[in-house]
Amino acid sequence: MKVLRTATVQLEHKNGDKAENMAQIQSFVQTAVRQNVDVIVFPECGLTGYWFLRHLDRQALLDLAEPCFDGPACQAIQALARQHAMTIGIGLVERDAEERLYNTYVVALPDGTMHKHRKIHMFISPHLTCGDSYTVFDTPYGWKMGILICYDNNIIENVRMTALLGADLLLAPHQTGGCASRSPHAMKPIDPRLWSERHENPAAIEAEILGQKGREWLMRWLPARAHDNGLFLAFSNGIGVDDGEVRTGNAMLLDPYGRIVAESRKAEADLVVADLDPTLLEACTGRRWMRTRRPELYGLLTQPTGREIETRRSRFEEEPTS
Repeated sequence: MKVLRTATVQLEHKNGDKAENMAQIQSFVQTAVRQNVDVIVFPECGLTGYWFLRHLDRQALLDLAEPCFDGPACQAIQALARQHAMTIGIGLVERDAEERLYNTYVVALPDGTMHKHRKIHMFISPHLTCGDSYTVFDTPYGWKMGILICYDNNIIENVRMTALLGADLLLAPHQTGGCASRSPHAMKPIDPRLWSERHENPAAIEAEILGQKGREWLMRWLPARAHDNGLFLAFSNGIGVDDGEVRTGNAMLLDPYGRIVAESRKAEADLVVADLDPTLLEACTGRRWMRTRRPELYGLLTQPTGREIETRRSRFEEEPTS
């Protein structure tokens, strides 16, 4: 395994404007080329925009979506990956042959090979279907990579399954921060006015981005996903106003000890780069702990408790009190 120069991006997307978003993606790829990057990670639905999807009817979503891997965006990313000998990941809305719709993340490898992950925990629209499998694949660098999209990473079993399937680096594209969580001690909305006035008063929006509505919330759980599962993690996120909510960016790379290797603290679109050292993997705490697992005791993990609720209901409706 080689040292892997990895970049992760916080992107200020334009809702529904795939041409503008692709132009931004291409610009960041060019920046990464100048820094000799091997892998670049863009956010969930970075190509299409995200939060506004909840307002679209089925036909509007079908019009926005494209097939994987024959659609124009996938072909463009594949061409960029080949041209620059780089691995590139982007998020989009996928339309399959039966016109089912998915929140999908596509990764193109330098030889043109492509992989995709369909978000497992889908809630933003009843027209979007949940994925039903994990995604781990080989790369020419000797690393195995896995993908989990946003909410997928909140469920600890998903990250553990991805690690058990051999992932060394988890690509974790998000659209988060500044969300209207119902939990009293989790994220809360950020006043969009602070974003619009960020040049006149940068301290105000930066305090929100780095505070409990952004970075502080991530620090409660994101390092644990990397540490406990013995993998590197590339967190990519939106930044700026996203249909009334303010995404907080906080793009970062974490090592398998849960330490931040590189991060952005900026209130703007940004890219951070770090060299990921594979020699940290074998003896890291998480992998040593995982080798002492006792799977014969874990049967309950696969048994319903009767308290499970569908992801959409958990996100948008009140949970049952009994």
